[in-house]
Amino acid sequence: MDKEEKLAVALQYKIKDPAPKVIAKGRGYLAELILRIAKNHNIPIKKDSKIVKKLYKLEIDHPIPPELYKAVAVILVWAYNVNQKFKEKILKNFSF
Repeated sequence: MDKEEKLAVALQYKIKDPAPKVIAKGRGYLAELILRIAKNHNIPIKKDSKIVKKLYKLEIDHPIPPELYKAVAVILVWAYNVNQKFKEKILKNFSF
């Protein structure tokens, strides 16, 4: 049985945008590179092969379609919570 090739998709959402969009995607080596860049910049990484496969089919820099709003909203809420916990952890290490 062949191992399935790794996919990675990077999302971005700005308040001014009508919807989140895919800003990078890749398979194999490029997927590994996207993940490495994310890790190096402390960007949260959510593993969900089902949604990644759907997002991978989208064009870069185009808003995601409405049928993916719910799935992407779950990911964005997760990322927001991860970032909040990270910020709290950093602030605990500083004394004012």
